[in-house]
Amino acid sequence: MTSTLGLPETIQACLFDLDGVVTRTAVVHAAAWKETFDAFLYTRGGDDFRPFDEAHDYGEYVDGRPRADGVRTFLASRGIELPEGEPGDPPDAATVHGLGNRKNELLLEKIRAQGVEPYDGTLRYIAAARARGLRTAIVSSSANTRDVLRSIDAEQLFEVRIDGVVAAERNLPGKPRPDTFLAAAHDLGVEPSRAAVFEDALAGMDAGRAGNFGYVVGVDRVGQTDALYTHGADIVVKDLADLADLTDGVDGGGRA
Repeated sequence: MTSTLGLPETIQACLFDLDGVVTRTAVVHAAAWKETFDAFLYTRGGDDFRPFDEAHDYGEYVDGRPRADGVRTFLASRGIELPEGEPGDPPDAATVHGLGNRKNELLLEKIRAQGVEPYDGTLRYIAAARARGLRTAIVSSSANTRDVLRSIDAEQLFEVRIDGVVAAERNLPGKPRPDTFLAAAHDLGVEPSRAAVFEDALAGMDAGRAGNFGYVVGVDRVGQTDALYTHGADIVVKDLADLADLTDGVDGGGRA
């Protein structure tokens, strides 16, 4: 049985990723990672320089992971190991945290220059979910989650926020581990089996499945439907408005 929102009737809460699900910032993240890694790889590779591939490397090694984990995972794919350094390392430091901070610096520059746009279909879906009494949480590895939500006037749509800041405070490992999603369900007072995860990242799919959540929705913005299913999605849609359209075509009444 499914509800009018395309979810099993047993679902009581919706746990949403931010970048690529609620906001159009995944492409900005990918561009910031590419600029960061390409500059670093060029200094090491010279004539053998092989650039960061946004189509493959971003989704496979970086997307959805905490910043430092993304650095480690991608560099490991190239056989590179760097000193960890410290969280406060300057962005020009040749350390894991230094590269991560350089990426964040570039990301914020791009956001300031380009702004942040929401996915209107997602906002309508969230409004419809709340109107039907479903609990809502935002779950993101980004330390900039609160500022991004405020910039699109959407902070009030979520009862609970588990982001990079909260994860660091609670010492929660990031995706593909399920701990941040589990923390969101706990804070909402809902069992994981009664919560749905909404993700566009492969690491997020892995987290949703590892946490034994009641339903895992993959949002395919970049043509990776098969991979999202392989990593654990119960259903994959292009936009969350399409998920509502699977049944009654619910419209949440516009932006809250």
